Amino acid sequence: MLAIIGGRGLTELANLEITHRQVLRTPYGEPSCAFLFGTLNQHEVIFLARHGYGYTIPPHLVNYRANLWALREQGVNEVVSVATVGGIRADLTPGIIVVPDQIIDYTHGRDATFFDTRDTSYTNVDFTLPYCPRLRRRILRSAAEVQQPCLDGGVYAATQGPRLDSVAEINRYERDGADMVGMTGMPETALAMELEMNYATIAVVVNHAAGRGDSKNGIHMEQVNVAASAAMARVRSILECVVNCDGD
Repeated sequence: MLAIIGGRGLTELANLEITHRQVLRTPYGEPSCAFLFGTLNQHEVIFLARHGYGYTIPPHLVNYRANLWALREQGVNEVVSVATVGGIRADLTPGIIVVPDQIIDYTHGRDATFFDTRDTSYTNVDFTLPYCPRLRRRILRSAAEVQQPCLDGGVYAATQGPRLDSVAEINRYERDGADMVGMTGMPETALAMELEMNYATIAVVVNHAAGRGDSKNGIHMEQVNVAASAAMARVRSILECVVNCDGD
């Protein structure tokens, strides 16, 4: 089963035919909100709003472990994450959709693993390819089929938040090889891998990163929200196609 985790601008999935809502409990506490069970293009899907349906949970307080654990307990083996990002690379301008293939973790203090006790065996997950190549191909093929431009590949810098970054920090991420910056990529990506779930991200660029483009002297959140809302109709059309695509 496929799950979709929505971020800014996608706190609900308008094209999801909801069959029921369910509040779930996990050994790691409560997920962000009730899960929405339904169908998308006649395929069963679970939707979860990462920040809650009122967009009230900041990125550093999202219970990533509970979210993913509960999804797996419902039989989910594939997760498509939708996230908004700031564009560092020159061609990543507001409105661009990217499917990243690498990630750098700058977060701290988050519950970043399920292996957090000394009384059970643990696994060193192979994070060489943090995003599932097969699921990434499905997303890119789906975008092409619905004629929505979508860039293949890029390095996601996952930062702590909830504040935005300074110009100096963005310069550092760029020197490190990052192409975009967001706040929710980690530990979500690594936790999905620990649970052996196929995971990929649709990243929507909603602003130039600090010091770039029209963000040279600051980032205006009202413009970010407008850009996020405008792009989500395109993301929904991609998701409708993703559920119909299987395999390579």
